[in-house]
Amino acid sequence: MGKKFQEGKFYLVREDVLPEAMKKTLDAKELIERGKAESVWEAVQRVDLSRSAFYKYRDTVFPFHTIVKERIITLFFQLEDRSGTLSHLLGETAKHGCNILTIHQTIPLQGRANVTLSLNVTDLSVGLEDFLGKLRRLEFVEKVEVLGSGA
Repeated sequence: MGKKFQEGKFYLVREDVLPEAMKKTLDAKELIERGKAESVWEAVQRVDLSRSAFYKYRDTVFPFHTIVKERIITLFFQLEDRSGTLSHLLGETAKHGCNILTIHQTIPLQGRANVTLSLNVTDLSVGLEDFLGKLRRLEFVEKVEVLGSGA
């Protein structure tokens, strides 16, 4: 599911100062998103990037226009398997002004369930970093990762 999203600040950085591996990661992600590459392997081959570098940066670097224009994020959660946890999570997202677009939950295994939510965060009542922090602090949430942003 990618590297865990780190709690912290976001920065807007000009492209010419990004390391080459980050630029190539963005190029590879675009190839995959546009259907011009059918797999990560094909995309990284086409942009001359190692798979390990792609996986290192894929969840940490995003095109600015995607985040600003679309205001849609996809989050991955690992939750404790307790009655009401999904309901509570959905309530928290709604409480902060998010519109839930999609929900996918796996069958709980070994006391944990994986949930993926796509959210429209246009009307988010707090900053994205604060929102993610609040979700991480829920007692039944073991992990939160940002899988992507944009439509």
